Amino acid sequence: MKQYNNGEFRKKDINKEYTVYGWVNKRRDMGGVIFVDLRDRSGFLQVVFNRSFLKNDFETAESLKNEYCIKVTGKLVKRTEDMINPKIPTGEVELMVEELEILSECETLPFNVYDDKEINEGIGLKYRYLDLRREKLKNNILIRNQICKITRNYLDCLGFIEIETPILCKSTPEGARDYLVPSRINKGSFYALPQSPQIFKQLLMVAGFEKYYQIARSFRDEDLRADRQPEFTQIDLEMSFASEEDVWNVTEGMMKKIVKEIKGIDLSDFPRLSYKEAMDRFGSEKPDTRFSMELLDLTEILKDTNMNVFRNAIENGGIVKCLIVKNNGDKYSRSDVEHLTDFVKIYGAKGLAWLKYDDDKFNGVIAKNLEEEKLEAIKNTYKVSNNDLILIVADNKKIVYNALGALRCKIAKELNLIDDDKLNFLWITDFPFFEYSDTEKRWKAEHNPFTMVKDINTIDKPEECISRSYDLVCNGYELASGGVRNHKTSDLARIFEALSLTKEEIEDRFGFVLEAFKFGVPPHAGIAPGLERLVMILTGTNDVKDVVAFPKTQSASDLMSEAPSTISEKQLDELGLIIKKEEEDE
Repeated sequence: MKQYNNGEFRKKDINKEYTVYGWVNKRRDMGGVIFVDLRDRSGFLQVVFNRSFLKNDFETAESLKNEYCIKVTGKLVKRTEDMINPKIPTGEVELMVEELEILSECETLPFNVYDDKEINEGIGLKYRYLDLRREKLKNNILIRNQICKITRNYLDCLGFIEIETPILCKSTPEGARDYLVPSRINKGSFYALPQSPQIFKQLLMVAGFEKYYQIARSFRDEDLRADRQPEFTQIDLEMSFASEEDVWNVTEGMMKKIVKEIKGIDLSDFPRLSYKEAMDRFGSEKPDTRFSMELLDLTEILKDTNMNVFRNAIENGGIVKCLIVKNNGDKYSRSDVEHLTDFVKIYGAKGLAWLKYDDDKFNGVIAKNLEEEKLEAIKNTYKVSNNDLILIVADNKKIVYNALGALRCKIAKELNLIDDDKLNFLWITDFPFFEYSDTEKRWKAEHNPFTMVKDINTIDKPEECISRSYDLVCNGYELASGGVRNHKTSDLARIFEALSLTKEEIEDRFGFVLEAFKFGVPPHAGIAPGLERLVMILTGTNDVKDVVAFPKTQSASDLMSEAPSTISEKQLDELGLIIKKEEEDE
């Protein structure tokens, strides 16, 4: 077994003989002397092949190419002063090779492994095992491992028990689509891969384990994006006899410890915002608070204006809100604002009204039509000054929040208002229990239907019903979601009724859970931080594929192993399945 890590040699180790292993990262042939940066997981060590010291034929050293896997034995010496490389930890020492063994050769590489320059994503995913040799991705995976170790140590000290829950589960379709697995033994029946261990961790509370955690694999068949993969990992927690405060304290302490050990940063206590306040101020339930530029309300100022675009929206129950881009109005021409208008239309907005304030007066299309007293009220209320740009959306709340919340982040990136070194954690609390599905024409649970509501008597008033759920947010990402569970079967019955679930549906989806709840279920609460998003934030990447060893593409494909793939007729027969072929166009 390999005894030494190449990246850990220092001056204290000189004048001793070592055998080291690794890959040829770079080689420099100086004529009679060959320098090789020998790379392993820990880093680099310069090894030197000199005709005077090498016992092998020197031609063997001359045959070395990038990514050859080799074994070398020699004496570690101090580099001469002119050869010291302060950029790497081993820059003061080098190994004078006496023996060389080529363990395996390497064919021509599809891309350079020794640098971190951008490569074609498809090529990188096809040869992922080579991409993982590169420093950036390798370090991301090592940091992920370190976070898992810190998490386990922290939770173990608090008395949490790590317990695995099943991967082959019952399908309970509510939320994202399940990945389904056909049963060979029970033909016509299917398992589902877990979207989370939610039901099982609640049953572990019924079983009396009190404090559970699991670094759990989860699966959701949903459209992918930069921060989402079809299979992902949660740091899943549940605890009995606990309130929101208990969950927040445990989770906050864990995050502080992880950030301290990974980044060397001492975090302050996490602020708390209600869902309503977060939407009112930032237009998002996962706000990025590393910059200001909050949403400002113009509804009261414009409620009796003569401008129909504003008055009609307000009279129809909507709102008018704006962003003020302070001292950057000169950065946006009329055509730039038109591009911003096209952007907010993606989120359902009908348009984007705007005002510029220059030379102590308002300019812009609506400045000519909006009453002077309204302009003065906007200026005085929000302290508008020269070179400010005001961007306004009027519509129902959902559209206004979505449009301006997204626009806020877009402008901040364009103007470099975001401090990438900041880590702004905060709690979002008091989420609505229900959301209305326009497609299904019914109220659905916004979070888990087993989440407790603040007042069970509001269950018949979906618009007013608030859940005891909460999210942990960092830098604009939802990092964790959780809630206090409803352990009272009488309240659960009222919730299921409000969700328009029939007795048959309730029994089919949750029967075994409700059966368990008959036998002395304790109050309990939990949360599930997403491991990949946490690693993303701490490594400074914005693509989840950078922190997963073997990720899928946007179309949920694995280019390396070519999954998903078709299966043979024999396998289909064993499973009792027939593939339905798409009808050919006539």
